[in-house]
Formats: sequence, C-alpha cells, structure tokens
Amino acid sequence: MELSEEDLALINVLQIAPRLSWADAAEVLGVHATTLAARWERLRASGVSWITAHLIGDPHQMCLAFVAVDCEMNRREEVTARLAGMAEIITVEEAASNRDLMLTVITSSLDEFNTKVIQRLKETDGLLKYQTALCTRLHASGGSWRLNVLSRAQQAAVKAMAGPEATGGVPAAAREDLPASHLALLPYLAKDGRATAAEIARGLGRHPATVQRQLNRVLASGILSFRCEVAQRFSAFPVTCQWFVNVPAGRHEEAAAELKTMRNVRLSASTTGPTNFVIVMWLQSLADVMSIELALQQKVPGIVLVESVVMLSTVKRVGWMLNPDSRASGAVVVPAEGIGAAE
Repeated sequence: MELSEEDLALINVLQIAPRLSWADAAEVLGVHATTLAARWERLRASGVSWITAHLIGDPHQMCLAFVAVDCEMNRREEVTARLAGMAEIITVEEAASNRDLMLTVITSSLDEFNTKVIQRLKETDGLLKYQTALCTRLHASGGSWRLNVLSRAQQAAVKAMAGPEATGGVPAAAREDLPASHLALLPYLAKDGRATAAEIARGLGRHPATVQRQLNRVLASGILSFRCEVAQRFSAFPVTCQWFVNVPAGRHEEAAAELKTMRNVRLSASTTGPTNFVIVMWLQSLADVMSIELALQQKVPGIVLVESVVMLSTVKRVGWMLNPDSRASGAVVVPAEGIGAAE
C-alpha cells in the first residue's frame, strides 16, 4: 500500500488536531467531508494510521521512565510478549545494541512504578537485567511529530480551528485530578482517540448526556495526549534512533528549544541515570545518524553524545500492538481498571 499526497495531507491535519471535525478538515483540504471520513476509515482499517490518547507523562503529575532490558537470547520473544502485555509499559522496542529491549513506562507515581512494574520485571523468567532512567522533565513527545506536508497557511488554519488542542493545552499546574467515573473513559479514547460521547456511552452503559459532560471535563483536564500515529514504514522515516547524552546543567531548556527546530525529533526529555538527557528521532536512513550527531553538536553547545541506539523493530507503541511491517494490529493494551498507564 502506498500513501497518496491526499492521504498524507489528511494524516497531517489529524496530527495537528486529532479530533477535528470532518467539516473543518474539509474546509482546510478542499475535499468533501464524507470523502475525508471514508479516506480515514480506509487508513484506519488498514492499520496505516490511527488515533489514540494516553496519559501525557508529565513528571509534575506522574512517573515516566525509560527502561533498558537484557534477556536470555532463546527467551527474548517470550519476554517481549510478556512485557508488551503490561498496560503500564506503553512502548516496547527491540534494540540493536548492548541492550535487548527499550521500554517506555508511565505510571501514576514512583511508588506505583516500583510495585506494578519493577516487581513484575524481577518476576519475569528470562529477563536478566534492567536499567532505569526516570524522566525529570518531558520537553517533547511523539504527539508533536509532524509529516509537514501541509502548507503553512493550512497548518495555521487547522491550529486556529483546534484551539488549545493544537497549542499544548492546559499548563501542568492547572491540570486537575479526575474522579474514577471520568477515568473510565480513558480506555475508550486509547482505542479510538476520536470516539464520541455516544459511542463511549454505549460501551459504559451510561446516558450520552452524562458521558458528554464527563468527556468535556476529560478533554479540558490536560492529562491526556491525543495523537494521530502513522505506520513508520509508510512515513518516509523508517529508522528510529535513540541517543543518551549529557547536557550541561542549566542548559536543558535551551537544548530542548534547539531540538524543537529539528523535524526528526520524536522525543526529548531530561532524565536521571548515567546520562541526563534522552533524544529519540525518526530518520530516513542509517546514514542520517552521523549527520544528526553533527547537527546536535552544532546546535547544543557542550552536549556529549554517550550512546546511540538504533531500534530494529517496534512491538508496541503507546499502547498499540504493531505488526512486523509497523502497521497497527488493532490490539490495544489498556489498564483493566481504566487507568494506570507518551516516544
């Protein structure tokens, strides 16, 4: 399957505003709303693109961790499947380095990370060793990555229609705790980030008007990141590379600002551990690794590149299980209780 320019443009619109109405999208793209809805359904059904929502992973409110795992060679597939089945482990990647797997984990607290994740890692047969880097500041996540096929005027139009959704939403300090009745909506939004109140109400057995009020509050709370994903193989950026680097103390915000000028960046975060900063990028080829490293040294004074890790495959991305060709399989791992679990 090849993605047309029209497909890429639609995906780009939904990357900026995942819940934008088809009528508004039609106004930007100059295509009838029903045509766009049908085009999106084809992309979604084929697993090439999908929209999800996940806890934003802001360390002001919750715990975001990056965990490197080593396992027995002949049990690697078994360990990978077990870890991918844990809702708190939102992303699982196979690495071409001295570590076998790279995990991204989101929990409600450091204590929950220890009791729900670390304890289960210790109990996993075939898992030999793990090393954890805790996020102390999340500067950018995969939800902000863009295909950049729209014109600047089109991008501005989508942002204007979307409002706070496309501009970062609610500041961390203003985000509110939600009651369990509202958190019950999260698994439905994880499976379909465009789910309507009526669709969620049917699943929960609640009145649509009640769910609409709850949905409005969830959307306004700022605890969720909505993102339109695209199968990496179809994105023109098939290579994932993660760098573990050291940035001089007091220069992290400056470094993050420079990284936001690089379109390849999927994630940047300050961390604990042997290094103090993590960068993840999608690249067009392995040859780009050297070019990016040169650019990083030019853009971020004092940066020390300690290690680069190329990913062989992504088994699970932000809760969604992926096929070997990087398409969404349709299976989504969500917490049984409705919450517990960003690149």
